[in-house]
Amino acid sequence: MSTENEGTAVPPAPSAPPVPVETPAASAQTAAPEGGAPTAPIPAVPPSAPGAPEQAPALAEQSAYASAGAGQGADPYGQGTGAPGSAAEAGWPPPPPATPSYADGGGSGADGWGSSYQQPAPKPKNGRGGLVAAILVAALVAGGVGGGIGYSLAKNNDSSTDSTTVSAPSSSGSVKRASGTVANVAAKALPSTVTIEAQSTSGEGGTGTGFVFDTQGHILTNNHVVADAVDGGKLTATFPDGKKYNAEVVGHAQGYDVAVIKLKNAPSDLKPLALGDSDKVAVGDSTIAIGAPFGLSNTVTTGIISAKNRPVASSDGSSSSKASYMSALQTDASINPGNSGGPLLDEQGAVIGINSAIQSTSSGGLSGTSQSGSIGLGFAIPINQAKNVAQQLIKTGKPVYPVIGASVSLEEGTGGAKITEQGASGSDAVTSGGPADKAGLKPGNVITKLDDQVIDSGPTLIGEIWTHEPGDTVKLTYTRDGKTHTVDVTLGQREGDS
Repeated sequence: MSTENEGTAVPPAPSAPPVPVETPAASAQTAAPEGGAPTAPIPAVPPSAPGAPEQAPALAEQSAYASAGAGQGADPYGQGTGAPGSAAEAGWPPPPPATPSYADGGGSGADGWGSSYQQPAPKPKNGRGGLVAAILVAALVAGGVGGGIGYSLAKNNDSSTDSTTVSAPSSSGSVKRASGTVANVAAKALPSTVTIEAQSTSGEGGTGTGFVFDTQGHILTNNHVVADAVDGGKLTATFPDGKKYNAEVVGHAQGYDVAVIKLKNAPSDLKPLALGDSDKVAVGDSTIAIGAPFGLSNTVTTGIISAKNRPVASSDGSSSSKASYMSALQTDASINPGNSGGPLLDEQGAVIGINSAIQSTSSGGLSGTSQSGSIGLGFAIPINQAKNVAQQLIKTGKPVYPVIGASVSLEEGTGGAKITEQGASGSDAVTSGGPADKAGLKPGNVITKLDDQVIDSGPTLIGEIWTHEPGDTVKLTYTRDGKTHTVDVTLGQREGDS
């Protein structure tokens, strides 16, 4: 599937769908009178004549969207490229499949006004110009009188018994909205969201979104939003009230596509968004997304949960980028480049996910370099997973990934997650003494289920494993020589993205 990580195409998981405005034309020239009419032109009204209409300059307008730029994350594998179509570790993905992209792309925009110069009209050489001006003034005065009479009649008729209109009763108090309305949820959540601007030392960067995680000034967002600022770059976070703070990266996880930044000189009145339970979300539940699509900060959109456990592999599309894997919440709430890192809320205003990627139709269905808009297929990292990752990053600054200690194929058509014959860089496909080895798994085995979740590909298995934590015991169902087997596996761990 391909996704816009708001970047490039990743090998699809079988179950995953994963001008300038032209300057106004010059005034048309007056046609010459026919017959025996005088041919001498009537002089134009002098600009300085009393009552003469002002000449409006021609305007040219050009605008471009201020959109976000996807940053590049660190190499999560720490190993050379293995055999084509294989991952170095089922809990540790190999080079990204083809191309997805992030809910933010690269670029900047500006609006500009320009006006064309118009030659002043020549001053009249006779009294005819004054006559024209007088006529125009009279017309304007008549228009003013007519307008006044029209307004007076309308006002009188509005209060008459013959009026067919109905006026809403005036209210001295403010409008009251129920707690569950979108307006009420947005009003409470917006003050706790920020627009993030990340810039590398070379000046490259982009815009994304984040939200207040705790009262200490930690902001939760996507790794690809802040990746440009990781190594000495500049990072700022701006609240809806316009207050901007410098920030620093506390920790980032390229594989999970999660990052935590911290505000410098954070205010004491921060209000963290309440975190919901993404495991309890059901298909059809209402969703509210907040972000800065194409740089338009504080934008609120709505939709529903379209699907759960959607396997998504996404990257920013660069040649050096590695894929991020998630078992995502799918929503049709409008998500565009710049929404990355923003909260996906339930109807009560609790965070249930972090908006991260979108499906794109650009470049024939794969996300290319162009920034496509929403087609109703957005993907969010479940908040239960993101919360665990964030707490780990705040504690140690490094992510920890659960693993089974086996390399799996990223190719389609394997009927599940097939353990490869060889690992990355010629290593063993099954790590000696690792969880898979202890459970008796061998190269060529095809994993078809993890607990009750159907596994139809390598990326699906990776995304599902990463919803757990090291030390968790999961039940794997696999096939070998046409026979089905089930075994319990206690997940191991790997620290860091390299």
